[in-house]
Amino acid sequence: MNESPIFDGLTRRRFVQAAAAAGATFAIPGAFARDRAALVGAADELAVAVIGPGSQGINLVNNCLKIPGIRFTAIADIWSYSQRRCSGLLKKYDQPVTVYEDYRDLLDKEKNVDAVIIATPDWVHAEQANDCLRAGKHVYCEKEMSNTLDGARSMVRTARETGKLLQIGHQRRSNPRYWHALKLIEKDQVLGRITHFTGQWNRPKQYEVGWPKKYTIDAAVLKRYGYGSMEQFRNWRWYRTYSGGPLADLGSHQIDVFNWFLKTRPAAVMASGGLDYYNGQDGRDWYDNVMAIYEYPGANGPVRGSYQVLNTTSHGGFFETFMGDQGSMTVSEDPRKGHFFREIHAKKRDWEAESKTVEMMDREAFELKIGETLAPDGSKSAEGQRLLAESKKPVHQLHLENFFNAVRNGTPLSCPPEVGYETAVSVLKANDAVANGCRIEFTPKDFEV
Repeated sequence: MNESPIFDGLTRRRFVQAAAAAGATFAIPGAFARDRAALVGAADELAVAVIGPGSQGINLVNNCLKIPGIRFTAIADIWSYSQRRCSGLLKKYDQPVTVYEDYRDLLDKEKNVDAVIIATPDWVHAEQANDCLRAGKHVYCEKEMSNTLDGARSMVRTARETGKLLQIGHQRRSNPRYWHALKLIEKDQVLGRITHFTGQWNRPKQYEVGWPKKYTIDAAVLKRYGYGSMEQFRNWRWYRTYSGGPLADLGSHQIDVFNWFLKTRPAAVMASGGLDYYNGQDGRDWYDNVMAIYEYPGANGPVRGSYQVLNTTSHGGFFETFMGDQGSMTVSEDPRKGHFFREIHAKKRDWEAESKTVEMMDREAFELKIGETLAPDGSKSAEGQRLLAESKKPVHQLHLENFFNAVRNGTPLSCPPEVGYETAVSVLKANDAVANGCRIEFTPKDFEV
């Protein structure tokens, strides 16, 4: 692969095509910096259990079914509907499982389980993850780590004490689109000095989530597991007792990207939000919108950015944009969103004459594409093609592959607990800024465990 810097005389075709596979030389952990044959060709199976096979849990199970060498042996959920749905799915794949209501019974009886996937509401993540780790299981836990910093901190400590792996479900960290974008920013300096960023996740009006009435959980069972009603159980994201609110539910994915791409932790945050649209409806008590301004320390000065979550409009969808004095870049899990804009005053490169562009916002933009970089002989590079193949997989599958490969071979996790904890601090303290209507400054100790 041609190693010429993109902004210093690169004369081969297509900007992002040229840059894409150059990412092969960039340090990429997990799903990309690995001997893939070790995962696919493994003769032994990993015995896996899932706690909380609800909507997200089923999504993870379906992604696991695409990964060779993974066999589910047990599931646990307090809702019979989820039990029947998940066990029925796995039976179709010749993976009959033992079903439990209480995850503690699963841990007590399923001694041969190698790894556990946790996809329950945020408020029980810490308890369940800690118990699984102490039982000798590796754990893949959905984000947010916890809806409290004490809970998230305890997970980091337990993982260290037990020596077991704990992957947090910030799946963008295993996404080749993001590694590609980061390579362009860091190695090829396409943005120059980053000065600002922005991001959002807007979604349409959120209606109450219902359930088949014949599967209503008995009130005594709900109470035993900490829920006041079936409405709370099904709509747990709306309640402070059970979740970290919209910033944790959606925003943590993208605030994690800010921390990751800027290679530092935030220095301060101020935020505003409220329960404006749904006030008095459905019993929810988390705000339905929030707008935050983050400040990060930069080598050449502060980097400031805004982030918003709206639950009343889908306008603009979800994305992250980084802006610098030489250009700007938008990246997203949505494959339709990924472009680089060169600043008018920035030097025009030789490759631009041969590059395919699109018109966006009255400007010429280069699409972020993977897998079209040319090798020195004019053929497409093998590494670029491998990354292209990876990018076509579901994003959660890539993150799960990273986790299982780490279990098998000791390769690095894309999102270990220390990284997940830094994101939890960045997110949950922004909730404090909303509640108190103030600017909150972070200290290094805030991120230490």
